[in-house]
Amino acid sequence: MIVIVLTSCPPGLRGHLTQWLLEISAGVYVGHVNTRIRDRLWARVVDMAGPGRALLVYQKHSEQRLSFAVHDHHWEPVDLDGVMLIRRPGESPFNPALPSGWSKAAKRRRFGRRGTETRTHSSNPTEQKPDS
Repeated sequence: MIVIVLTSCPPGLRGHLTQWLLEISAGVYVGHVNTRIRDRLWARVVDMAGPGRALLVYQKHSEQRLSFAVHDHHWEPVDLDGVMLIRRPGESPFNPALPSGWSKAAKRRRFGRRGTETRTHSSNPTEQKPDS
């Protein structure tokens, strides 16, 4: 069984795929074809996709029992210890819009509040400050 998902592909490609597969939703094709037909369909998709993107999911003899192929897609298949996963592109960990360094609250907790008197600590707990 195979699943092909198309995004922004020409109508000619969609018409070609409906000869072999069922279109269950807009741009989603499902069917059961042998490996030779699957490889030829995928080659046709890659040739005719133009500016569009394509994703193929097919069964494979492995622990996961499936594999992926992508064409001009932002998401990419990654093998992680024998398991195929799709890595979604994430934002970079560094966001330049955020200020760097300590927040004001963290500075106050760490270094004390500004504008307030600092308490003097004496080694003798019975010693007190003189009244003014």
